[in-house]
Amino acid sequence: QVQLVESGGGLVQAGGSLRLSCVASGSIFSINTMGWYRQAPGKQRELVAVITTGGRTTYADSVKGRFTISRDNVKITGYLQMNNLKAEDTAVYYCNIPLRGVSHWGQGTQVTVSS
Repeated sequence: QVQLVESGGGLVQAGGSLRLSCVASGSIFSINTMGWYRQAPGKQRELVAVITTGGRTTYADSVKGRFTISRDNVKITGYLQMNNLKAEDTAVYYCNIPLRGVSHWGQGTQVTVSS
C-alpha cells in the first residue's frame, strides 16, 4: 500500500505563490514518475506537471514558466512550486504516482486564487 498526502494549498491573491507538497509513505522507497493534476469546479481533471524517472519535466501550457515540479527522494516527497498565481489556477490539486501497475492518488489540496 502507498499513501499520498498533499498539503500547502490555501487562499492567495493573484500574483502570489504557494508550494504544494506530496508526502508518500507505505511501500514506496523513492519517487520515480510523479504528476500533479488539478480539477476546477465543473471541469475535468487535468494534468499540470509531470516529472519522470530521469528527471525530465513536462508542464501544461497554461502553467509553463510559473510552476515547477520537483521531488526529494530522501524525504520521499514531491513538490509543486506555483508562482504568479492567477484566478484560473483555482482548483483542487492532486498528486499521482504510478507504481507497480497501480495509480496512486492523494486526497487533494484546495488552491484558491483571488483576483
